[in-house]
Amino acid sequence: MRSLAGQVLLLQLAVVMLLVAATLVALVAQARSDVMADARQRTLATAQTFAHSPGTVAALNSANPTTVLQPHAEAARKAAGVDAIIVYGLNGITLTHSDPHQIGKHVIGPYAKAATGKPFTSTFKGSLGLSVISAVPVRGPDGSVIAIVSVPVTVETVQHRVNRQLPVLFGGAAAALVVAAGGSGLVSRRLRRQTHGLGATEMTRMYEHHDAVLHAVREGVLIIGGDGRLLLANDEARRLLDLPADAERRHVTDLGLDEDLAGLLASDRPATDEVYLAAGRLLAVNKRLTAPHGPVGSVVTLRDTTELRALSGRAEAARERLKLLYDAGLRIGTTLDVERTAQELAEVAVPRFADVVTVELLEPVLRGEEPPAATAVITELRRSAVAGLDADELLHPVGELIGFPPGHPVAVAMTEGRPVLAGDLSTSDGRRTQHPEHARRILDDGAHSLLVIPLRARGAGLGVVDFRRAKDSQPFEEEDASFAEELAARAAVCIDNARRYTREHAMAVTLQHSLLPRALPEQSALDVAYRYLPAQAGVGGDWFDVIPLSGTRVALVVGDVVGHGLHAAATMGRLRTAVHNFASLDMPVEELLGRLDELVAQIDAEEAAPAEDGHAMITGATCQYAVYDPTSGQLALATAGHPGPAVVRPDGTVDFPRLPVSPPLGLGAGLPVETAELTVPEGSRLVLYTDGLIEDRTRDLDAGLEALRDALTGADHTPEATCAAVMQAMLSDRPRDDIALLVARTRRLGPEQVAVWDVPRDPAAVAPARAACVRRLTEWGLERVAFTAELILSELITNAIRYGTAPIAVRLLRTIPTRSPSEGTLIFEVSDGSSTSPRLRRAKVTDEGGRGLFLVAQFAERWGTRYTPTGKVIWAEQTLHPGATPETEGLGEILLGQWDDTAL
Repeated sequence: MRSLAGQVLLLQLAVVMLLVAATLVALVAQARSDVMADARQRTLATAQTFAHSPGTVAALNSANPTTVLQPHAEAARKAAGVDAIIVYGLNGITLTHSDPHQIGKHVIGPYAKAATGKPFTSTFKGSLGLSVISAVPVRGPDGSVIAIVSVPVTVETVQHRVNRQLPVLFGGAAAALVVAAGGSGLVSRRLRRQTHGLGATEMTRMYEHHDAVLHAVREGVLIIGGDGRLLLANDEARRLLDLPADAERRHVTDLGLDEDLAGLLASDRPATDEVYLAAGRLLAVNKRLTAPHGPVGSVVTLRDTTELRALSGRAEAARERLKLLYDAGLRIGTTLDVERTAQELAEVAVPRFADVVTVELLEPVLRGEEPPAATAVITELRRSAVAGLDADELLHPVGELIGFPPGHPVAVAMTEGRPVLAGDLSTSDGRRTQHPEHARRILDDGAHSLLVIPLRARGAGLGVVDFRRAKDSQPFEEEDASFAEELAARAAVCIDNARRYTREHAMAVTLQHSLLPRALPEQSALDVAYRYLPAQAGVGGDWFDVIPLSGTRVALVVGDVVGHGLHAAATMGRLRTAVHNFASLDMPVEELLGRLDELVAQIDAEEAAPAEDGHAMITGATCQYAVYDPTSGQLALATAGHPGPAVVRPDGTVDFPRLPVSPPLGLGAGLPVETAELTVPEGSRLVLYTDGLIEDRTRDLDAGLEALRDALTGADHTPEATCAAVMQAMLSDRPRDDIALLVARTRRLGPEQVAVWDVPRDPAAVAPARAACVRRLTEWGLERVAFTAELILSELITNAIRYGTAPIAVRLLRTIPTRSPSEGTLIFEVSDGSSTSPRLRRAKVTDEGGRGLFLVAQFAERWGTRYTPTGKVIWAEQTLHPGATPETEGLGEILLGQWDDTAL
């Protein structure tokens, strides 16, 4: 009953009940009135009828009027439905009566009018109670009144007749009440559905709020019927659409709106934030259909976006610039290359901020050097990056050194360290005074605005970045300069980082290149080619080496120091130097790696203490050392944690020999190193490499070995061609580790290049050995060196016979370079069973001997001792190219120089 429908229902029920009650009372009163009127008329009519009856006068004139009139009076009473028909004489004696006991009695009543001849009707209270009585005079033939006829009807009789009508009246009233209540209930139910059960106060408040909101809201609201007529428009809609005062109930196409907007409003198509032009405004229109949740029609809201569009445009521009700065942070500085970083700066700004961008940097910056502290004298910059122009449109290509006179925007930006904005290039004379033709070409290409931003990092100028806008682009403004400064500041940090990296990288590369072999040494056992590629992250510790040994043997070395940077490069240099020193002692391969393992362990022990940055420098390294002997084709090699070599046989098949692998250097803990020996056919290719060649982020070790096998397969490839094929097949775009590759094709010394003699341990055997050597030299066409060779060999054999033990053997080797057969070397080797090594010393005056090795050192290119499992070998080399043989004419002076003149 709190809802408006309930209250209306109660009110309707009360009104209905009141109306039914009033009607019932009125009907009862009307019934009483009608019955009373009927009683008057009936009594009067009955009295008149009886008084004027033909036999009434005769009965009155008879002897006994009562006897004659009484029966007629009773019959008339019953017929008329009255209480009594009383006939009175003029003397007041009752002649007839419904109560026989009243006949003959004298009755006094209001009959004066009737006695005078005037009938009347009146209400009185008599012996029968409240009654309605009518009296009519009876006239004789002469017209005189002879008697009075009175007909009464009591009120009780009248009420009884009314009471007989009351059930009908009450039944009708009840039926009317039920019908009215039902109708009121139906009306209330419909009203409740229409008002959603709201009360009167709520309805009033809702209407007030609805009216206030409808006309106070800043959005236009239209309600359009299903027939396309405007049903309602609030004040804002009238203002936005400039509607006429009588717009409501008119069709939307008759309101003078734009055709497109009117078509949308008249259609049954919904819309969401569609923009239309109306009354000079840009309106965002939203339209929703009311069906099926309401009557057919639509509700339209209008929002003025003219100012909002401008604000959103500025907000969108700010958002786009923030996104550009974010993208610049991701795209600039992806590499530590100065020119690439400058190019990334140019590319990220085109076309989102400028149409053309160029970057000019100082020469020292490109070289990785420190930029000058003051930029007042800077007149030249080198163009490092361009974006937004084709190559044929460039005024100054990338890499060109450009001069900028004082007053030029670039010169001003560099000198003063501030942005320079030229909003209209057609009025700027800085460039036109310098390069009129270039300025004309720039203007012809449509460039109209220039913004020059200096690139500064750590207080030093690095260069400038030029932003240009052309054709339909908006000219640069001061707000653009602030954004460009932020973009340039971020890029300058990346460029400076790349510059410093370039400097450090150049230093490390210089150090590494100084530690690596600059050229391969001359030797006749192998044809060698190599490749070395540093990692993109910086220099590392990979190295290789080719070391000639005695007896035409050659050592091949490949190693890898873990890590990158100067420490790895320096450690690599130390290890390479150690390998050279150990190899010069003609150590066996297992002994050399054992000594190298001890060296790395010692280095680790020295560097185990934390450095200044709190981190200990631990050296980790691997190495592979192989010695090839061309006289026998034997290859002795040992590996310390390093990938094994590949052997490409002359028929092109590839084999990866299974070798015993020792722990990496520094982890051997004094354990012996195992050695493998292979016999390699002549023309085979030995391939030594570091793990960076076969291991990559995209493949595992097995896949790398298979790829290497595929790249090596094939016969008749030179070492240089093999290196090229392997690098092309195996190299990734960005190697994460150094790569060292060494390819050596084997040669063999033929039988005609080797001479071997066994020498008895007898001083008399020296002469036959010398003679045999001279004969072989004569066969080789080397008579010019026969005397020197005979002298060297005799001294070595004499030394072995005197100080060594049996067996004693002599081997004479001749190497013939392919590029110059007339040159080469002659190698003398005398082996014996003793492990005692001779030493060169200056003999005393009193010594009888000790001058043989001195002579050997004087006439040989080099000499030395190497140990074998059964003893030692003393060897000497003599170069055969013209002019390399010592003159024998001074031999006497050399020998005499060993004694003092005073001693003689």
